[in-house]
Amino acid sequence: MLKDARDRYDVIVIGGGLGGMTAANRLARSGHSVLLLEQHHKLGGLATWFRRPGGHVFDVSLHGFPVGMIKSCRRYWSRRIADSVVQLKNIRFDNPMFSLTTTFDREDFTKLLVERFEIPAETVKKFFDAARKMNFYDDQETTTGELFERFFPGREDVIRLLMEPITYANGSTLEDPALCYGIVFSNFMSKGVYTFKGGTDRLIGLMAEELKASGVDVCTQANVEKIHVAGGRIEGVTVAGRKIGARAVVSNANLKGTIFNLVGEDRFSADFIEAARAVRLNNSSTQVYMALRPGEMIDPSCGDLLFSSTAKTFRTELLLSRDVTSRTYSFYYPKTRPGSNRCLVVASTNANYHDWADLPDEEYQAGKRDLIETTLDAITKYVPDMREKLDYVEAATPKTFERYTMHLDGASCGTKFEGLAVSRGLYEQVAGLYHAGSVGIIMSGWLGAVNYGVIVANDVDAFLMESYQ
Repeated sequence: MLKDARDRYDVIVIGGGLGGMTAANRLARSGHSVLLLEQHHKLGGLATWFRRPGGHVFDVSLHGFPVGMIKSCRRYWSRRIADSVVQLKNIRFDNPMFSLTTTFDREDFTKLLVERFEIPAETVKKFFDAARKMNFYDDQETTTGELFERFFPGREDVIRLLMEPITYANGSTLEDPALCYGIVFSNFMSKGVYTFKGGTDRLIGLMAEELKASGVDVCTQANVEKIHVAGGRIEGVTVAGRKIGARAVVSNANLKGTIFNLVGEDRFSADFIEAARAVRLNNSSTQVYMALRPGEMIDPSCGDLLFSSTAKTFRTELLLSRDVTSRTYSFYYPKTRPGSNRCLVVASTNANYHDWADLPDEEYQAGKRDLIETTLDAITKYVPDMREKLDYVEAATPKTFERYTMHLDGASCGTKFEGLAVSRGLYEQVAGLYHAGSVGIIMSGWLGAVNYGVIVANDVDAFLMESYQ
């Protein structure tokens, strides 16, 4: 796929996730020559899809992002893409503490907290306002658990309602900085949860068209082996044994993999390497993909997103355990993919990489089969005749995500919060080296990846323009 690539570019982007694609598109529109290199045969990173026999198309990762995705897609991609972002209005919770349905916005959550959970309206308002005011430069010492104890002392049911979806979305725990929670929660609370109508295959297809129109050279199945640095500045990369020069490199790969594997720690200061080693990777996940036979429908009352748990209380370690008690179901109806008469369900759980990666192959395969069977058992509470309607099923584990994305430990959301400072500090160590991806909390998930791609593209543009002079 490299046969048409030039020998030199202004910018090389490593990785075709949402952050990498957005950075590439922005830089090309600004007049720079851009090469996008993706090791997989398709773009999207974790925002992708796959096909299976019988015409089934499965979307990978949870389809849920804040309303800000509309503005970002319109401004940095196209109106056609932005106009396909639609709201999910039926978000369900079902656990031993409560069972309810919500539109997952501030107005409805306020009503739930006041009327159902009997929290004083003034307390609810102060909590929402406190979360809304949080930014990346705030106090990092206060934990999410301390934030909840301040507003809702002893109310584990309220903590579960407010925390469980965000833990799933970006891996936040009660021990992480409160701003990791507050910024993401506030973005969702503005106007609810949104998804992309037509599926991820359509989204990435439209983005690929935009990249081409902007003049980005895109090469898939192009695994970068090395980022070259000389005299403290970027020289280029080696991909498939070929060296291609560049004035700047934007890595959309895993942050730690970029530093230690692609560049090499000898190119950085000792203090920076110490900080990079201390960065924690986020957790991974498992997913079970279920497709019904054509024409078989699921009752819409199941909801669009269902946060289901059999655990008596909310505990982060329970969300990560292989003894699964909590699952998030994404229901895909024909309305999600216009023209289709098929229903799909993706059941997702947070997971620890080593709970799966350290298993002997026979135990690993048995674990995948057990994951499928226990998930089919669990979903019968909501779709009683699921097994009879089922046409296809398979499972993904942290090892699956590691294989297809090359994320270290199959990390779903990059790194914990401390990764943000390291990511932003790369260019101070090596001139022309930048990183864009799911790191820290840049609003998390799909929207965060897009917006971080924009932020980094602006930095690279300024660097290139300065070097032109």
